[in-house]
Amino acid sequence: MTITIYHNPDCGTSRNTLALIRNSGAEPEVIEYLKQPPGKAKLQELIAAMNMPVRELLRKKDTPYEALDLDDGKWTDDELINFMVAHPILMNRPVVVTPVGTRLCRPSEVVLDILPAPQLSEFIKEDGEKVIDKEGNRVLNK
Repeated sequence: MTITIYHNPDCGTSRNTLALIRNSGAEPEVIEYLKQPPGKAKLQELIAAMNMPVRELLRKKDTPYEALDLDDGKWTDDELINFMVAHPILMNRPVVVTPVGTRLCRPSEVVLDILPAPQLSEFIKEDGEKVIDKEGNRVLNK
């Protein structure tokens, strides 16, 4: 069973997602996408697997999104993917691929929907929010 996470270790959501994967007993393939960008074909494959519009994978915060005027509707999906290839920081993260599915895991708890194994123990996110209780059950926070 292979699980892959396109990860940015500087991102709290990405770190929490990776920790949730490990809390299920899995050791994923970790791809630091800023060091090893996925390339155009892989991005197209991931977007298709997530069944999401290309624009939903674009990250706006702390990226060249505004400088490149990517909010303009003139850009085609292919052009937007080319921007992500040229500027990997534009790819929102983390993206997780499991045998159950592929998702952009924002918030990090989204990964629970595609993990093939249950959580093994309590899990509290870096910000102190409890996600999994001591019995391994998901905590529904409001």
